[in-house]
Amino acid sequence: MSLSHDLLGNPVSLSAPSSLGGVDDFVGGFLSCEARAVNLLLAPSVDPAPLPQAYAAALHMFAESADGPRNARPYIERALDSPIQATPQELRFVHAVAAWVNGDLPLAIQLHLEQAHECPRDLASLKLGQYHLFNRGDAPGMLKLALACENVAADVPYFHGMLAFAWEQCHFLDDAETSARHALSLSHKEPWAQHAIAHVMLTQGRLHEGLNFMQESSASWTGLNSFMCTHNWWHLAVFALELEQHDAVLRLYDDQVWGVEKAYSQDQIGAVSLLARLELAGVDVGKRWDELLPYLQTRTKDQFLPFLDMQYLYGLARCGRPEADELLQNIEHYSDSTMQSNDVWQQVWQRVCLPACRGLMAHAQGNFARAADQLGMALPRLAEVGGSHAQRDLFELFYLDALVRNGKLAGAQHLVQQRCLQQPESLRLKHQASRLYTDLGLNSLASRAWS
Repeated sequence: MSLSHDLLGNPVSLSAPSSLGGVDDFVGGFLSCEARAVNLLLAPSVDPAPLPQAYAAALHMFAESADGPRNARPYIERALDSPIQATPQELRFVHAVAAWVNGDLPLAIQLHLEQAHECPRDLASLKLGQYHLFNRGDAPGMLKLALACENVAADVPYFHGMLAFAWEQCHFLDDAETSARHALSLSHKEPWAQHAIAHVMLTQGRLHEGLNFMQESSASWTGLNSFMCTHNWWHLAVFALELEQHDAVLRLYDDQVWGVEKAYSQDQIGAVSLLARLELAGVDVGKRWDELLPYLQTRTKDQFLPFLDMQYLYGLARCGRPEADELLQNIEHYSDSTMQSNDVWQQVWQRVCLPACRGLMAHAQGNFARAADQLGMALPRLAEVGGSHAQRDLFELFYLDALVRNGKLAGAQHLVQQRCLQQPESLRLKHQASRLYTDLGLNSLASRAWS
């Protein structure tokens, strides 16, 4: 056995010193959102020590599909049964991944929180813990986890990127931008910090500044994993869409947002989300939905994260495919079966995801009264399904569109005018408000929308 240290100085128990490169690729790649994280799996074999095996299991779980736990289980079993002695720090991470594989996310989160206090330079544990908390809509938990590492990890740019996003998701926008700017002062190529700034600027209505910032940052988006690359381009496209640069958004969709790793969950939902936003803005997207279909058709039995299923469902329904009905039936069945549990997370499927999915299906089928009713039920608790503010905004856009199409113009006015105040630079919103006020017979306000 060899006791080494990873690139952050954390002890790593290995069967051979030569395995350290794969470990550092995972840790460094995971923190920097770079594709090299998977190099650990590309080696002829993964070191039989507990920690590398747990890292390999985590990589399989990131597939975010029903196949993930099945493919991860052999690695986590080898980690738990490994004859190679590991440190308490390593074993805590192993048990956190094992809990994830077994579907016990509360235990996984608790172990990552313990790790943050006991071993605050284990930033792979911090990032994985934040991932779980993000998927459960627990932004304060993300912040609590990051702050536990602040005094020890302040020299690491990726730490400040993680802290920035936690601040932003908790609506502390100035703190978020300060942390993100500090991350970029330590490393200009810190895509998670760039991503946090994009969130801040979008929330604050700094659309032109956000578009320029992300365009300038894009030169550093090299070597990234498909999610980080496509997602940062997605953010740039959202800025462009609000500014009604429709041709540019379609080019971004074709060249950057869709097509890096088409089989991957996050690439798929990014594509669904951007196409839906384009159509809600009145843009003809041509045959682009059809290009998504072969990939969405494989998702009917996943039920891995509700946030993902909601978008798979809309994409299938928008294509008019029977698989949309199959997916909705599977979500209904899964939601009914999980209601036997007292776990609040499990109940999210029944009480938030299911009505949202019914609303999305109804919208795709042109039943706007039902869409407004079902989405209206889900929206107050929508944060519980996970995703960011910017991502979940899509479902509010569907709700608003359903209100307008169902003739509920007074309710729509409340939402549109608030958005106009938050996003004074948005040309998309100006057009929407102008049309709405014309329909309401408030012609003076229709012209005022452009002032």
